[in-house]
Amino acid sequence: MICNTSENRSMNHTRILFLAALAALAACQPKSGVTTADASPPVATVDGSPISRDFYEFYIKGITSKSSSELTPQQRELALDNLIRARLVAEEAAKEGLDKSSDTAWMLELSRLNVLQQAVLDRYLKDRKPSEQELRAEYETQVASTPRQEYHARHILVATEPFAEKLVTRLDKGEKFDVLAKQESMDPSKSNGGDLGWFSPDRMVPEFAGALIALKPGQYTHKPIQTQYGWHIIQLLETRELTPPPFDQVRAQLQKIVENKKFRTYSDELMHHAKIEKLLDKPSSGQAAGAPAAAPRPAAETTAAPAAAPAVAPAPAAAPAPKG
Repeated sequence: MICNTSENRSMNHTRILFLAALAALAACQPKSGVTTADASPPVATVDGSPISRDFYEFYIKGITSKSSSELTPQQRELALDNLIRARLVAEEAAKEGLDKSSDTAWMLELSRLNVLQQAVLDRYLKDRKPSEQELRAEYETQVASTPRQEYHARHILVATEPFAEKLVTRLDKGEKFDVLAKQESMDPSKSNGGDLGWFSPDRMVPEFAGALIALKPGQYTHKPIQTQYGWHIIQLLETRELTPPPFDQVRAQLQKIVENKKFRTYSDELMHHAKIEKLLDKPSSGQAAGAPAAAPRPAAETTAAPAAAPAVAPAPAAAPAPKG
């Protein structure tokens, strides 16, 4: 669904984490610093080990999307202090051998794999920008797979079926649904009389969604519905048709979706031509026959695939699935 604003925040947060990992990794290298062709002058030295101007600018760009010249003197100083602090802490970790521990080594390796994957992604997509036709086709695909109706409902959530059945009996005798919800529901929506607002059924657990779409406005479930959260009595209040967001409004998100699909095709091709043997269920060497299989290797040993592209969503926000 097009597209969650939290995606951009998440991407920025991930970028900062990668930069921190790179700074830590650089600190654990020999005193000559990062093993690149970087010949830029240092902006600081830490126990004789330089922090180069280019690395500092890279760090600034990653956390602010600006160059250091666009920052105030105080901001530049703070960024340098943070980079120095990261270097010192990482050097302490190296002195204690923490960089040799399995967990730390795997985290650094996972960071390396993801950074390299992003570099390949950027290079691959440089000359493969989605065409207008590809974007339009993706828009139609996403619109076709997006629910076209929203539901406005309320519910009462209780812990046991017998108690839910007693509440159904009270509703049948004419008690008000919202009043009962405020009195008896254990869901946070009780303060609103059980009102969940507007949402599409796919936002709810299947049992809840299935019971909901079988109702007509004004009806409630006469048989309590069980989910992992407890027992629900659901009342449908009203429905409305959804209008997909205009193409131009979601163009940027569509471009990301198409780019991710292109790169997925590229990485699938790499896997197709590679000699791959999956050993997750194969006993490790020295393991007795019939003994439980070894646990899978940590995820850091497998190159992570690009994040799944979001699906197109209608503009109106939906209420979260009811939770106990």
